Amino acid sequence: MWSCMVYNETDDSVDHQLCQDFGLVLSIFSLIYLVVCFPVGLCYNALLVVVNLSNKVSMTMPDVYFVNIAIAGLVLNVVAPVELLGPDFTKWPVWEYNNEIYITLLILFNISSLVIMYSTTLLSLDYYIERALPRTYMSSVYNTKHVCGFIWGGAVLTSFSSLLFYVCNHVSTKIIECSKMQNKEAADAIMMFIGYAVPAVAVSYAFVLILRIRKETTPLDQDSSRLDPSIHRLLLASVCVQFVLWTPYYMTLLVHTLAGVQGNAADRPRVTAYYFLRCVSELLAFSSSFAMPLMYRQMNKNFSHKLQRLLKRLQCGDQGCAHAHERSAVQQVVT
Repeated sequence: MWSCMVYNETDDSVDHQLCQDFGLVLSIFSLIYLVVCFPVGLCYNALLVVVNLSNKVSMTMPDVYFVNIAIAGLVLNVVAPVELLGPDFTKWPVWEYNNEIYITLLILFNISSLVIMYSTTLLSLDYYIERALPRTYMSSVYNTKHVCGFIWGGAVLTSFSSLLFYVCNHVSTKIIECSKMQNKEAADAIMMFIGYAVPAVAVSYAFVLILRIRKETTPLDQDSSRLDPSIHRLLLASVCVQFVLWTPYYMTLLVHTLAGVQGNAADRPRVTAYYFLRCVSELLAFSSSFAMPLMYRQMNKNFSHKLQRLLKRLQCGDQGCAHAHERSAVQQVVT
């Protein structure tokens, strides 16, 4: 429940009023996200996946990673309405859910966050490889598809390790195995280290290598097999947006890991502020599923052409489009 529940209903203190104001602000933010960001993000993530998978031949290495990020975004789109209409984000919850549903939502959220962060990280590293060694095919589409499969598998395994702490934090202390693992701070520490610290170091290292190689002009810079230069801007923008939107959430995990949040009366203002900031940080994290597909749509030059080809196939079918193309070719020859 929203942290104002720790106050008495007859409490007229400033802290209680501040908590009520926080709850109202959070409810408004959640409603804005559900009305504006959720449908747009859902449509654009689905469109990104469908358009690229329908043009598999023309997919490049960055396209594969962005499809992977879009699929994770769709998972976030599934989690978002359940979370935002629940008791943690609004003063007027549409439904209540038990510990099992809470843990399921947490698993899906953690898996999505890991997939998004590591897809962004490996995109940075593979972009450097493609820039440095364009003819080795180490970062080919075929290899990238297998890498994305390992990303999902690793995210599930990592979430399972932290899941044990979350589950044991919500079950009875009579279970001896769990009585020693009722430590939510340990689960947050795992997610903070694996989900944020490692990708941040890897992305920083990749960017240092990319900046170093961009200063060196070689005959390979004119190679036609190299990636489109606009991909560099898309990569830079996507990395910055992802870390801007996800850093507040992981910082709240860090605060909870180092300081902890107690529920006694003396700490009520601090608890209220912490839970408000944590909910806002989760809203920002959900917003990544809205920002990434829009940015990909605007900055990727080939996306509009792929979308037009898909729409033409849907309108006239493969045979109809082939006949139309033949008729236009014959007309050009005649004229």
